[in-house]
Amino acid sequence: MTIDDIKERAKGKAATLLSGALGVVAVMAATPSTADPRAVVELFTSQGCSSCPPADKVLGELAKDPSVIALSLPVDYWDYLGWKDTLADSRFSARQKAYSSVRGDRDVYTPQAVVNGSVHVLGSDRAGIENAADSTHTGGVMSVPVTMSKSGKQIDVGVSAANGKSGEVWICAISKQVPITINRGENRGHQITYHNVVRSVLKVGDWNGKAASWSVPLENIAHDGVDAAAVYVQDGSRDKPGPMLGAAFTTLN
Repeated sequence: MTIDDIKERAKGKAATLLSGALGVVAVMAATPSTADPRAVVELFTSQGCSSCPPADKVLGELAKDPSVIALSLPVDYWDYLGWKDTLADSRFSARQKAYSSVRGDRDVYTPQAVVNGSVHVLGSDRAGIENAADSTHTGGVMSVPVTMSKSGKQIDVGVSAANGKSGEVWICAISKQVPITINRGENRGHQITYHNVVRSVLKVGDWNGKAASWSVPLENIAHDGVDAAAVYVQDGSRDKPGPMLGAAFTTLN
């Protein structure tokens, strides 16, 4: 074999390697950067609950997963323990109790994660939440495509058609990260960062199974500290919430 033969063979190998590398790049470029949401995880938490910080951390981890819409809903029923939760909303306490009523149990506690509006899990149990997300993603749950985008001074929401289904469409104003220093109560002396904190909720409309769209004025949700929004379509009603049918999340900044 001559020197020229060796050079030609080396060129051939380099071309093959380059072709393979370009093929990998092409495949990677064709892969979607985000996944359709498979789960909505609602964490009922409280600044006055000593068991909640690990769950708040888990929710922060779930918030990084594009296939999960993770929401923190601080409740107010532990305020009497010595520290008034600065993020709590009585509507979140009512929502947690409504879930319990629909399930037919008395399981209202913190930290409690409700997955896809169907199953409740200890909020600090990451594996349990993941399993619940997989097990509830059947029978039409989280099967309705939902879109949401910011356009000028409004948020445009779209829900695709799905025969035989109906529900309510709600939008949540969200603060993606809220650090809180707790000075009294069971968590006194701790600084805890809460993730995807729901600051307000607004009913967008009723969905009857046909393709529909709505426009929500940005001023209706974009208050101080709000830098994201989530929209969900849920079977049932506010007082009798059922399974989640679809959802979307977007940042506002």
